Amino acid sequence: MILYNITLNVSAACEEDFVSWMKTIHIPEVMGTGIFHHQVFYRLVHHSEDGSVNYCIQYFTESMDRMLEYERVHAPALRKKTQERYQDQVVAFRTLLETI
Repeated sequence: MILYNITLNVSAACEEDFVSWMKTIHIPEVMGTGIFHHQVFYRLVHHSEDGSVNYCIQYFTESMDRMLEYERVHAPALRKKTQERYQDQVVAFRTLLETI
């Protein structure tokens, strides 16, 4: 199994909109690709010096082939929507983990 983990640093100014948009628009669009069979959305519990907040979204898929398909076919357009909506108010860091 492959875990696609996205950690996001979110400006406090857009946090409420970001959470709403992720839950109602973005995450359903990612899940609608059919690549992932499960997802979890977290808020990191910590204090940030600059007032920003961090979120983590984890998507689960059965193989690296499926993950590569997502990256090739779906990710560019979905990332572009997020970038256009939030510009420099949201910064993403992505990692892939494989079940051992």
